[in-house]
Amino acid sequence: MGQARLRGGIVHSNFSAVRTGLAIVFLGLFINIALGLSFGVNEDLYKDFVAEGIASNPQVHDESSESKIWRYAQRTHFHAGGIAAFCLGLIILISNSGMLRRMQARSSLLVGLGSVYPLAWLSMFLLAPTMGRGAAHEHILTKLFTFVGVGGLLAGMGILCLNLFFGKFAASEK
Repeated sequence: MGQARLRGGIVHSNFSAVRTGLAIVFLGLFINIALGLSFGVNEDLYKDFVAEGIASNPQVHDESSESKIWRYAQRTHFHAGGIAAFCLGLIILISNSGMLRRMQARSSLLVGLGSVYPLAWLSMFLLAPTMGRGAAHEHILTKLFTFVGVGGLLAGMGILCLNLFFGKFAASEK
């Protein structure tokens, strides 16, 4: 791998191949921090959004809708931080693996897409006040964010596991 050089704030020998995946993960971390800060600054903004939506569309709600929809916003925050931290660890592992650089890039991109999953919770939070919890859960956006996030993470982890445990995609492989 050669000696690592610090250039432009990044150690190029290990991280240049995984840069795109890292960027996606950092976006997930920023979403987590932004939501946490906004909850602290004005939690009532979120709760009022939910209450107004339920008041405008009472036919699609029950007595537990308000608390459950507010919980969707909280789950966006929790998942954004947890999944991004998990993905960051995996990408560091990928960058230090003996995997071909193009496979490091693919694997880290897929793992980075795991940070898209919390957007499924955000989608449900934004949609549920007007259409109800069930419809928001089944909405195409919610399903898309879930599929891309979970599917990407599992595929990226699969590539990493194939490399770590079975030597597939090794840099010495031609």
